[in-house]
Amino acid sequence: MIRKILLYFLLFFILLGALASGIYLYTNNYLKETITTPKLLFIPKGSSKTIIKMFKKEGIDLHWFDYYLIKMKGYPQAGWIDLGKESLSRDAFFEKITHAKAALQNVTLIPGETNYIFLDDLAKQLDLNVSKLRKSYKEFAPYEDGVILAETYSVPLGIDEHELMRYLVHESLKIHKKLSFKYLGSYHDKVWFLEIVTKASIIQKEAADSGEMPIVSAVIRNRLKRNMKLQMDGTLNYGKFSHIRVSAKKIREDKSKFNTYVHAGLPPSPVCAVSEEAIIAALHPANVSYLYFVKGKNGKHIFTKTYKEHLKNIK
Repeated sequence: MIRKILLYFLLFFILLGALASGIYLYTNNYLKETITTPKLLFIPKGSSKTIIKMFKKEGIDLHWFDYYLIKMKGYPQAGWIDLGKESLSRDAFFEKITHAKAALQNVTLIPGETNYIFLDDLAKQLDLNVSKLRKSYKEFAPYEDGVILAETYSVPLGIDEHELMRYLVHESLKIHKKLSFKYLGSYHDKVWFLEIVTKASIIQKEAADSGEMPIVSAVIRNRLKRNMKLQMDGTLNYGKFSHIRVSAKKIREDKSKFNTYVHAGLPPSPVCAVSEEAIIAALHPANVSYLYFVKGKNGKHIFTKTYKEHLKNIK
């Protein structure tokens, strides 16, 4: 009887050893399999399971049990990961996402700057092709301007035009939605961009400082209520005209919908990148009845209620 029990134990351990050996060999071979990945990968904050789902959406060939294999290495690092090449073993991939980081460079979009100028600057700063940047921006962004928020972004050296635009637009749209829910309690794409962000972009262009923003916002509100044309130079500083002085000739010759000296209402879309301050001002104009303003000698604006006062201030 004892010999029988010992024999069973012996067989059990032989089978267990064979199973363990089989699992080891299978896992070892599995980890040596080559998978295709982008050279630079952005990993958002979240649980390992959420991140694996994101990898699968990106077309990286992972399975449910990879979760446990990754955990044996550590936890995926949030941020940009430099994988070095586009095909590597699973083992190397798991090692990279849990330990590697990409070299980063800061790029800044200044409040009031247009997307056209920003992409030009990006191309020079990161040695990228500006035509490819513009093409990729159009692929991801719903509007010509105002989508990428005025912010400083950390981007990896070596990122290509397509991935850079996808990242900047994706991150900015997330913040836009967050701000909309914060201030409005909901998010409607056209209301947010074509009304609020468009107003904010005019405020951003026109106000001398943050203190003037709610007052400029009030002038926009008051003129729209009275069906007056906005007649604001900032709307003509769109796109490549961001730094061009608005002259009487420019006002006469510009036939676009951005010419608020000719066309009533708001321009068709935002004219520049905006800050959160400008968005707040667009949502909460000052309680004043001004209709006009002109820049004074100190660089700040003089606001008035009547055209007669305005003409006096111009003189």
